Amino acid sequence: MARKTECIAMLLAGGQGSRLGILTKNIAKPAVPYGGKYRIIDFPLSNCVNSGIHTVGVLTQYQPLELNDYIGNGQPWDLDRMNGGVHILSPYQQIKGTDWYRGTANAIYQNINFIDRYNPEYVAVLSGDHIYKMDYSKMLDFHKAHEAACTIAMLEVPWEEASRFGLMFTDDDGAITAFEEKPKNPKSNKASMGVYMFTWSKLREYLIADEAKENSSNDFGKDVIPAMHEAGERLFAYEFDGYWKDVGTIDSLWEANLDLLNPVANIDLSDSSWKIYSNTAATPPHYISDSAHVENSIVAGGCIISGKVDYSVIFSNVSVAEGAEVKYSIVMPGAVIKPGAKVQYAMIAENAVIESGAVVGEDPQEISDLDKWGVAVVGHSVNVGKNARVTARQMIGEDVKEGETV
Repeated sequence: MARKTECIAMLLAGGQGSRLGILTKNIAKPAVPYGGKYRIIDFPLSNCVNSGIHTVGVLTQYQPLELNDYIGNGQPWDLDRMNGGVHILSPYQQIKGTDWYRGTANAIYQNINFIDRYNPEYVAVLSGDHIYKMDYSKMLDFHKAHEAACTIAMLEVPWEEASRFGLMFTDDDGAITAFEEKPKNPKSNKASMGVYMFTWSKLREYLIADEAKENSSNDFGKDVIPAMHEAGERLFAYEFDGYWKDVGTIDSLWEANLDLLNPVANIDLSDSSWKIYSNTAATPPHYISDSAHVENSIVAGGCIISGKVDYSVIFSNVSVAEGAEVKYSIVMPGAVIKPGAKVQYAMIAENAVIESGAVVGEDPQEISDLDKWGVAVVGHSVNVGKNARVTARQMIGEDVKEGETV
């Protein structure tokens, strides 16, 4: 057995991310690019290191190859360690059988042996698809001070959005008194962030009990935590007041990228005191030609910009040709926007090509029925032909022919 560790983290990174459509056709959701140079999983991994947690299990399942390659030995996050470090945990590493992970709780259950190797007092269970900066050590201090069995990170959300979340009711000292799971008419706006701190001896007991229940969905929010609550365990909510975004949908991923350009959103990736580390290859400086016009945008290294870019996030090695226009859009690594093409309110995946004169996306101000509007998405390596048109809310996974409208 490895030497005793106070706290380790288990990072749930195996979800299919079906709501991201073609963006997760060939990669796991935590490996989706974000913010010009990052992947979504950079945030929880960096949070762990910055919080002093240096033993991290990453639970992968759906399309794990690119994610596994990206994490590698953990060196970019200072997780290439002899004791602890980062470990990729696939479903075959389990107590018995060869099942896929059936739910968030079952994924942790299947890795009880891994956790026991480090003999931790506490286990942080984290999601791999959230954008936020959080000091887990402060949450652990809160957990210990309240002698909790489980502490759940909580964020007060706007009332009009509360029905999208699992909600909590608390008393004056933060003890959780009741739960609501995505209610139509919410009576609380205290939302669970899906960030949990457990006392391992307690969690281990409830995971084993949950696994023995035939009708359990093996989920933390639906099964394990309610069981702990019904048994009278000490459950507390830890209040978080920083930036947090669940990027599980096209709209939320698009918004989270553009939030980097919005000072009101207050998500600062240049903060040296809480650095977000990544495994992005070094690229040459970007080039802005004399014909270019770039305004309020992020442009990563290796780009060649000769056209117009406004309120957009441009990842590495993207080309925007003279006469092309990109606005309110996310353009991922290696994409090519050719002369006269227009990309607006859209996401362009890696290595896609938008040919001359093509138009991708629509301005919501130019649509009479806003119910039909949404972010347009062009998938990995897809070619949108000359003078073709991709309308709002379309998700394109195959080439679009010249002059075609989809």
